[in-house]
Amino acid sequence: MNMIHRDHSTGFLRGLVALAALATLGVLQGCQIFGVASVIGQNIEREKKIEVLAEYDGLRNQTVAVLVQTDMATLYQFPSVVADIAVNLSRRIQMNVEGAQVLNPAAVLDWTYHQPGWEMMPYGEVCEELGVDRVVWIDVFEFRLNPPGNRWQWEGVAGASIGIVEADGFDADAFSENYDISSEFPKIAELGRESSTEEKIKTGLLATFVQQAGWLFYDHIEDKYPDA
Repeated sequence: MNMIHRDHSTGFLRGLVALAALATLGVLQGCQIFGVASVIGQNIEREKKIEVLAEYDGLRNQTVAVLVQTDMATLYQFPSVVADIAVNLSRRIQMNVEGAQVLNPAAVLDWTYHQPGWEMMPYGEVCEELGVDRVVWIDVFEFRLNPPGNRWQWEGVAGASIGIVEADGFDADAFSENYDISSEFPKIAELGRESSTEEKIKTGLLATFVQQAGWLFYDHIEDKYPDA
């Protein structure tokens, strides 16, 4: 009798242990599933897109010229930067702003070449000279591919002030709107020089800058968390 009693007790205890083990396993699996679901949820959240409205929508159904200027040191190091920005931003505005008629950037560049001191002209006079309703005036105050004093790393930065001249505005000789933007490329810290080329970094920085500048003028889709 005692032996039978001990067997039942042992079986009962084993059952409890088994149930406890299953319960523990179930809890662990539940936690793991919850953890995986949480990670997936975070990834989905980071990948979300949002619609962003134009900061300035006054280029619609207007004739537009894009003017770009920078300092001599930047021009010496990057001789094509003015033309690169002017051509690509003109194209982006033409493609994305409803009714905008953008003056051929080659014609604008030719005008600046034959008009010494154009940077000092009254804004309204520039509009008249170019025959446009709006001028997007870009003053590039920074354009570099490396950290200051360190040519062994890639760290592209482009910064500019962007002013809007309205020929029919309250004061044609003052900017109706003014924006400061800064772009970075690549989004990788301490990227070694052997990892890329100057041409690739410059092309990527120009593309990033032109996109950011263009987004000022039309509704667009952006990453909800651009730095994620």
